Amino acid sequence: MRILNSQNPTFDQELTDLLAFETVNDPQLLATVDKIIADVRQGGDEVILQLTQKFDNHPAETFAELQISQVELKQAFDNLDNTVKSALELSAKRIQNFHQKQVQDSWMFTDELGNTLGQKVTPLDKVGIYVPGGLASYPSSVLMNAIPAKVAGVGEIVMVVPAPNGELNPLVLAATYLAGVDKVFTIGGAQAVAGLAYGTASIPQVDKITGPGNKYVAAAKRAVFGQVGIDMIAGPSEVLVYAEGVAEDRADWLAMDLLSQAEHDMVAQAIFVTTSEQLLKDVENEINNALAILPKAEIAKTSIANRGALILVKDRAEGVQVINRIAPEHLELSVNDPENMAQDIRHAGAIFMGRFTPEAIGDYCVGPNHVLPTSGTARFSSPLGVYDFQKKSSIIYCTEQGSQSLAKTADILAMEENLEAHARSARYRINQ
Repeated sequence: MRILNSQNPTFDQELTDLLAFETVNDPQLLATVDKIIADVRQGGDEVILQLTQKFDNHPAETFAELQISQVELKQAFDNLDNTVKSALELSAKRIQNFHQKQVQDSWMFTDELGNTLGQKVTPLDKVGIYVPGGLASYPSSVLMNAIPAKVAGVGEIVMVVPAPNGELNPLVLAATYLAGVDKVFTIGGAQAVAGLAYGTASIPQVDKITGPGNKYVAAAKRAVFGQVGIDMIAGPSEVLVYAEGVAEDRADWLAMDLLSQAEHDMVAQAIFVTTSEQLLKDVENEINNALAILPKAEIAKTSIANRGALILVKDRAEGVQVINRIAPEHLELSVNDPENMAQDIRHAGAIFMGRFTPEAIGDYCVGPNHVLPTSGTARFSSPLGVYDFQKKSSIIYCTEQGSQSLAKTADILAMEENLEAHARSARYRINQ
């Protein structure tokens, strides 16, 4: 795991190199995805079936076999071990309770001219949610995508999830039933995104697509943006853990928090920032110890070797600067006064406060969404939420007096922009 020191003259370039990661700009990747999208638009269900057989080695012989019925979803839920079922239900309840506080209502007011102005908030009609499969299965991602959509009042939720070799984790199906998803298709990749964006004989055309996936999914979401809305272009998972080497710090805890992201995949990023050289060494040793016992050690080793880092800074102020520059997806503040430190954090997808708030809890059951901005996009993006499944329309209702008063201003400005019809449209109301 590379070690960076903020006092080195090359630190700025080293940090830039560490953060450099292109998710969807490879020309060959984009060309491949564009062709898949074009083929799906032309061939619909049949093309998606062929690509699913090819890429996922799915045994389905007809497209109908790729759809999961509500009966199968309920059966998966009913067959859960009671302990697991209770955990899933508690997680869903906490996610729902949190997201209900995000609901935005319509509002209106009357101005001094008697005009009624406001904003009408309405849910989207149909959304598609992408749930990753392949290397791992994520029932938590089902809940994090579907529950906010349900809370927002979305009319229909269509889920796609890859099922390599035709196999799907029963817990994913159970979570799908619990979350109230309307339709489920065991397809993935760019072909699934294309199906949702343009619709087929079997897949409803949606208004927005949310949820993370691999680089082909990310590239496809970017390609169909405009045809549909998207939540974000999601990159690999990442965590930044900050600590200062005080007596309460546990190097084994901090190391495992870093590895909890590194085990996601080989391009995940785990970064440790500290003011203590001794704690940095201790955490490095604990990471090496843990890698000897973790089932996904090979994935984690590759992740921390390629994209991980231990960063030594001179003080908290410099640590905050580094954090804000990185704008991490997940930020852990393992300090005695996280409330104070958090006030200076401007860029982070989610901030985990104190030593007893590991990022892993946030992945499952605390309540806030775990679909978060990655690759520095926390500088301008927010976690997935109810607001992603609502849209707003402006309400403008002018009285005769209000129209005549404002039309004079509109007339003047339209003429300055040399837009005669605009000016006349406003002016006619004055004359009236």
